[in-house]
Amino acid sequence: MDVTVVGSGPNGLAAAVICARAGLSVQLFEAQPTLGGGARTLADPEFSDVFHDVCSAVHPLALASPFLTAFDLPARGVTLKVPSVSYANPLPGKPTAVGYHDLDRTCAELLHGDSWRRLLGPLTDRDAGVVDFLLGDKRSIPSDPIAAAFIARNMLEQGTPLWGRLAGEDARALFTGVAAHAINRMPSFVTTGAGLMLATLAHTVGWAIPVGGSQAIPDALIADLRAHGGTITAGAEVTEPPGGVVLFDTAPTALLSIYRNRVPARYAKALQRYRFGPGVAKVDFVLSDEIPWTDPRAAQAPTLHMGGSREQMALAEKEIAAGRHAEWPMVLAALPHLADPNRTDAQGRRPLWAYAHVPHGSSVDQAEVVTKVFERFAPGFRDVVVAVRSVPASQLSDHNANLVGGDIGVGGNSLMHALTGPTPRLNPWSTPIPKVYLCSSATPPGGGVHGMAGLYAARTVLRREFGIKTLPGLSP
Repeated sequence: MDVTVVGSGPNGLAAAVICARAGLSVQLFEAQPTLGGGARTLADPEFSDVFHDVCSAVHPLALASPFLTAFDLPARGVTLKVPSVSYANPLPGKPTAVGYHDLDRTCAELLHGDSWRRLLGPLTDRDAGVVDFLLGDKRSIPSDPIAAAFIARNMLEQGTPLWGRLAGEDARALFTGVAAHAINRMPSFVTTGAGLMLATLAHTVGWAIPVGGSQAIPDALIADLRAHGGTITAGAEVTEPPGGVVLFDTAPTALLSIYRNRVPARYAKALQRYRFGPGVAKVDFVLSDEIPWTDPRAAQAPTLHMGGSREQMALAEKEIAAGRHAEWPMVLAALPHLADPNRTDAQGRRPLWAYAHVPHGSSVDQAEVVTKVFERFAPGFRDVVVAVRSVPASQLSDHNANLVGGDIGVGGNSLMHALTGPTPRLNPWSTPIPKVYLCSSATPPGGGVHGMAGLYAARTVLRREFGIKTLPGLSP
């Protein structure tokens, strides 16, 4: 066997697909009985026709990631629905701030739409350059220097105390809710970079929702890997060093337990010092009907940022970074049935996906906290709840070992890690262990279902280990 991949998340699958298409023999191991990592979809334990997305639910990068664009999910039978409302941010006592797919409509409804247009208009005109810069390997010259310059300007504003230059409480909350997808203190360059990319894509390709659930994306990658000779073994935890070249779609600290005394001393010390960030508590609901929103515009949004005002969200993120539970935590929610009606079963039951940001390793059940946040904007929400499936941050690693302490960024949500990977290295996908590479979200360009970390790791492996300098094509 030429290449072994450990972990079947989108990055591991991306790396495996590229290596297999390059003509190498590839085997992939997954510890869980189901494949897909952070993009799995599983049936509710009681209502078998209601399916919950285990980690990711909405996919802003499905139609924008250079890897997924080349892979062409729609051509492989994956139906991606792009709703007219990308996301919404309910505000206490005020109209809901709405981020439409249409930039003009978004600006028209905000109190200071011209400020929103100044922030995002130039980026939506150059969205390919935005994606190239923010999902790039951080080692290449930007393909669009003008887009890079606009990003730099906006990051200096929105990533620093200058963020007040975005006018209007509604617009500020709207952008901050998007930025909160990267869990970190606010303002920061990490959250702002994520916010700029995701908000830009909301107005260009849109925030896609896979019909049938997120599982459709890894399933397409799995089918392609098998079609090119790759073998996959689920339910097989790797505890000993595999032979040959190995790519790990895992937390970097996993190398310590697998390679033990084979890990060079300095690298071992660096991995022992590796720190994971704040976590999320997952709360899935089964609903019997639509949510009774006070502001009906919220009912149009498949994605909701439920953290209140910018100030409230910033306070909540500061609290969890300090190891304290926020009284009103940042809550992200998704209602995929609004774009994919087939997610509603014959009895009218439908899934509601939600995260609450919490301190690292929190064992506190957040079901009641999240319910109260919904009740704040939709009195009577409890009346449409049929079932609640709640997993504290401390238990998320039970179904995905990468999510240590509930950290869905695998420790990568920092500016240093975004640039250098888990330890300072010229090539962050390599390790000092011979023939061992990392391809998880702990390596650039960081978290999200985009496959780019897998692509960059596979590119490194092909060049260094096999002398293959040209990446294989990905078209169906």
